Amino acid sequence: MIVITGAAGFIGSCMTQKLNNMGMENLILVDDFTKEAKISNWINKKYIDKIERMHFFQWAEQNKSHIDFIIHLGARTDTTEFNYAIFEELNIEYSQKLWSFAAKNGIPFIYASSAATYGDGAFGYSDDHSLIQQLIPLNPYGKSKNEFDKWVLKQTITPPFWAGFKFFNVFGPNEYHKGRMASVVFHSFNQINVTGKAKLFKSHRPDYNHGEQIRDFIYVKDVVNVLFWYMNYKPASGIYNLGTGFARPFIALANATFKAMKSAPNIEFIDIPVDIRDKYQYFTEAEMGKARAAGLKKPFRPLETSVKDYVIHYLLKNKTW
Repeated sequence: MIVITGAAGFIGSCMTQKLNNMGMENLILVDDFTKEAKISNWINKKYIDKIERMHFFQWAEQNKSHIDFIIHLGARTDTTEFNYAIFEELNIEYSQKLWSFAAKNGIPFIYASSAATYGDGAFGYSDDHSLIQQLIPLNPYGKSKNEFDKWVLKQTITPPFWAGFKFFNVFGPNEYHKGRMASVVFHSFNQINVTGKAKLFKSHRPDYNHGEQIRDFIYVKDVVNVLFWYMNYKPASGIYNLGTGFARPFIALANATFKAMKSAPNIEFIDIPVDIRDKYQYFTEAEMGKARAAGLKKPFRPLETSVKDYVIHYLLKNKTW
């Protein structure tokens, strides 16, 4: 059996669909399944059972001999939440408990970290383990992810194979429930539908023009393809970047959305909200050399191709994957 935490969420539900597409239905879905906004993400998936997040460890102790792999994608991901205690409970303590369970029972374990751990990029975007202690995330979410990464690297008792993934800017189907935290593609699509124009943040730094803030955008289908590859090939255990390695400006993302919707570009620039302004990343780009050296060969889709697939096959049809 394969356990997937966060299975009702964005990346977790897409990982479940990827495994279903590969003919795998021996899945245990773990999440808070009481949230109605997420029902469409899991209701049509194929799986053995679904377990409420807080009941998982009781279930796991009774079924540990049958668990073949744990994919830990469950987390609190709200970068505008500043109550660190929430992140300590869900992103650190729960993850530590999962790791320890996997290590004790010899179960391979992969988990989601985040590019938010890199903060303002002062130390670059290398996934070299020696740099992780130095990183200074800009918000409590990023801090919680980095604290777990640091804890992992100190462990002497580990799962037989483990990998953490610093996800960069992931977008794609099944993010409908994320509200403010949904991707710029999702928000742009809805804004264009209603008003004919998209809103992007102004730059509050002189070295960046409005809309020219740069991020490493990666399609969720590419993300789950990579996770599936790691599950099967099990290269050296470690923490890896997971982006395309090729950053693009937000304005390119918006323009790709207009093009996919067959609309003329019309962009309004708005102020970055004050509560996140000093915690805003202006540039991220994954260094992917470590993953490539581990054997990851498949190229990532171009941004415009990914946006087109998302808009045409999911957003316009209001469909999940």
